[in-house]
Amino acid sequence: MKKHKIIYGCATLLACLTLAACGGGGSKNSSGEDKSIEVTKKGFPIVDKKLKMSLMAPGSGKNWSKMETLIDYAKKTNIDFSYTTPPLTDFPTKLNLAFASGDISDVIFGAGSQNLTRAQEVDYGSQGIIIPLEDLIPEYAPNLNKLLEERPDIRKSITAPDGHIYSLPMISDGDIASWPIGPLWYKGEWLKNLGVTELPKTIDDFYKLLVRFRDEDPNRNGKKDEIPLTEAKLEVIKTWLMPAFGIFNGGIQVKDGKVSYSLTSPEYKEFLTFMHKLYAEKLLDPEVYSQADEQKKAKGQSDRIGLFPDYYSFFTTGEVAKEAVKDPMFQPLSKTGEDIITPISPQIQTGAFAITKNNKSPKAALRWVDYFYTKEGFEFLNQGPAGALWEWQTNDKGEKVRVFTDRVKDQEPEEARSAISPDYGITTPGRNITLPSIKEKPNDPEKTPFERFVKSETDKKIKPYGKVPFPIAYLTKAEQDRVNESAAEAKLYNEEMEAKFITGVEPLSNWDKYIETLNKMNIKEYTKVYQEVYDRWAKE
Repeated sequence: MKKHKIIYGCATLLACLTLAACGGGGSKNSSGEDKSIEVTKKGFPIVDKKLKMSLMAPGSGKNWSKMETLIDYAKKTNIDFSYTTPPLTDFPTKLNLAFASGDISDVIFGAGSQNLTRAQEVDYGSQGIIIPLEDLIPEYAPNLNKLLEERPDIRKSITAPDGHIYSLPMISDGDIASWPIGPLWYKGEWLKNLGVTELPKTIDDFYKLLVRFRDEDPNRNGKKDEIPLTEAKLEVIKTWLMPAFGIFNGGIQVKDGKVSYSLTSPEYKEFLTFMHKLYAEKLLDPEVYSQADEQKKAKGQSDRIGLFPDYYSFFTTGEVAKEAVKDPMFQPLSKTGEDIITPISPQIQTGAFAITKNNKSPKAALRWVDYFYTKEGFEFLNQGPAGALWEWQTNDKGEKVRVFTDRVKDQEPEEARSAISPDYGITTPGRNITLPSIKEKPNDPEKTPFERFVKSETDKKIKPYGKVPFPIAYLTKAEQDRVNESAAEAKLYNEEMEAKFITGVEPLSNWDKYIETLNKMNIKEYTKVYQEVYDRWAKE
């Protein structure tokens, strides 16, 4: 069973690489470690005496204190957490306020590098607010340590320039780990109704298909109510359409060792020109910048949209997974249909788990999270304990298999899982692998038709064209200071102007003025710093 891992908005590869946010405040304090707490080095429980800790994480609207996974794990480990889980949209602000006040939880969980940025790690790490973990890992995180020894690239990616490891990663090794963000999906029934048997591979053919979506009543309801292309904001559409114009990241990217800032390039202007054309001709949803994801989903469930983003298509259409095999993944484009590129994830995310100075037992906290770097531990984190989402049954071959409990009968499995496990829609620490499916019936095949479909689409449409836009690399404090002011200012300005250019509020004839303004924000110095960062990373 797959999990809803990719988060929209800023929680994407694209956003993480666009422009780094400024570090926060706070004051340096001594560690709150209680050295009298005895921690076992293997097995469970982790501590003999019940230990209470606090944890802060992005929430999904579910009550973490009632999640069977966490309740069961508290009994297993003898560590009992209290949870602060503001909504994902509010989490960065709440986390920054907690850092600034000093009233920060013992553990930061599931933040990811978009919420606990590498700049913040270096800043708060240098102040002693986030504690370094590299000396504790060999003894108290043996599973992670084994992984770091086998994969030096992981250690390289999570080590700050001062030599410290301030946060633990999510390592993705599954079938869809290459996704930088959720895909775009075509409405398969519309394609069938229009007789489309091959998806467009060029920008021109893509445009022509959107026109057909608008004009030829593909939902067959006799109304002119079709919206060819939609999203809440534009993050996912940008991720998959910009490469058609030669840009594989909206911000800093590297090609043949040379770092560039793509949002001042002629290729980006071409992209904006194309998107404005789509907007002006009502091929792009007029509400793209004003609607929430819920409104997009409502349109999908009313059969009004032809191409749309979501982790899986049925999250938007309201269908069930087995029906979604008819909704094909977007085929990446280029001007000619050849030399296609797409961004892919480096499959390592920092910021998944950090321990703060307030933690009474960092060793126990590290032991607690280390379990998730095993197959058994990740399976437990993702699917929960027996009896909640799944139960053991025996198939006709005499094999024990996991089968959904009655709890799942009246709802989608992913919705049921979101109330059982915290590993839903956030960057949880651990080794994210493809797990054996939970079955509806004991004799069902190992993978569902939908899982096989998604793997096949990924293997055909993403992996062959993939390129990591920029490696995971930390800036030094001095480098961060050089880019902080221009980073925040330029990011806001670009977001504002991009929307204005696409909607026509600002004519693209003012492009030179846009470039001039960005140059005043010291974007050339920003790019120079990242060239230095890349050069250092390449030599390590």
